[in-house]
Formats: sequence, C-alpha cells, structure tokens
Amino acid sequence: MIDGWTPGIGDPTWGGWITVVFYLIAAGVCASNARRPDQDGGRFWAVLALSMLALGINKQLDLQSLFTAVLRDNAVHYGWFGERRELQLAFIVVIGGFGLVLAAALAYYLRALQRSMRVAALGVCLVYTYVIIRAASFHHVDRIIGAAILGGRWSSILEIGGILVVLIGALGVERPSNN
Repeated sequence: MIDGWTPGIGDPTWGGWITVVFYLIAAGVCASNARRPDQDGGRFWAVLALSMLALGINKQLDLQSLFTAVLRDNAVHYGWFGERRELQLAFIVVIGGFGLVLAAALAYYLRALQRSMRVAALGVCLVYTYVIIRAASFHHVDRIIGAAILGGRWSSILEIGGILVVLIGALGVERPSNN
C-alpha cells in the first residue's frame, strides 16, 4: 500500500464512532428537509446531506491520511521534502483563509435564504475547513488539536462542534403550521 496509509477503520475509538453517528444524524435530518415538499431549498439540504454522509465515511476510511501520504511520497520523490514545513504552513494559511472567505461568501449569498440554511452552511464550512487543515498534518497544529480539554480532545470538539452547527441549522427549519 501507500507508505503511511492502509485501508481500514481510521478511528476505531468510541469518539470516532460517536463522531460518525453525529455525521449520519446530520445527514439524515438534512435529507429529511430535502424531501419535504413544503421546504424551499431542497437541493441545498440534499447537497448538505451528501456532504455529511461523505464526511462520515471519510472519518472512518481516513482518506485525508491517504492524501497526506501521497503528498509525502511525492515530496520525497521530487526532492522538496526539506521544504515541507513551509509548504504545510502555507497550505494551512491558504485553506484557513479560503474557509473564512467561503463562510463570508455563503453568508452574503445565503442572506436571502432561511436562517436555518445559513446556520447549516456555516457548520459545514467549519467542518470542511477543520478536515482540510487536519489533512495537512502540520505537527504543531496536530499537537494543539490533539490536546485534551474538559475530558475530550480539541480535534473532536472542533469536528463535532461543526457537525452540531449543521444539525442545529437543519433542525431549525420551520415546520408548516397545522391550521
């Protein structure tokens, strides 16, 4: 296989499985919103449902580690492994900045949409930005997000926090009145 990655369960811990369950719950609620005939933005909720499902699958297949391993192998092969720290930092800064710009753009473009959609879009931006930064495997960042706080790791708190923001948005969809 690729050096540093083999197919299998990426995070077999309770925390890993709980995170996957949160992804699946969020995907299910988003899919439910997409199927509602009274719901504007069905396509939005369908895309969010697929995103949450894909992230849940990624959580256990650990595809970001595959990405990291492929980049590391290429860095060694093409001779730029020595500059990897600078490249990792640039990657994190660019992706973090892209995440902020994406969140601002979504806030601008979605301002005319329901509040629940704006909240869910913010949550998915947070999760994707976290996952991409985590994929960079910058060891200083790994130490920070791997540190424990209140009995949990920052990485779990950040990832589950973003999922919960999506879930809060999805659950905040207005239901039709029964009048």
